[in-house]
Amino acid sequence: MSLIITDECINCDVCEPECPNNAISQGDEIYYIDPNKCTECVGHFDTPQCREVCPVDCIPNDVNHVESKEELMAKFLKLTAAK
Repeated sequence: MSLIITDECINCDVCEPECPNNAISQGDEIYYIDPNKCTECVGHFDTPQCREVCPVDCIPNDVNHVESKEELMAKFLKLTAAK
């Protein structure tokens, strides 16, 4: 399952540089996580790094993009193979 940033985001900018897949970018009003790039840090870290640094806890699972750990690992392998 990829992650999503809710409207509780305070635009503090700490999550964006922590994403190893460059899935986080500044949106019109709040930050945005690209579900095609988000692997919940599977393949890079044990826990999602954006959640680790978020001071307002506004990064839940994106229920519209449900993926298993295996699917997230496959996405990680695809993303890193392109580099």
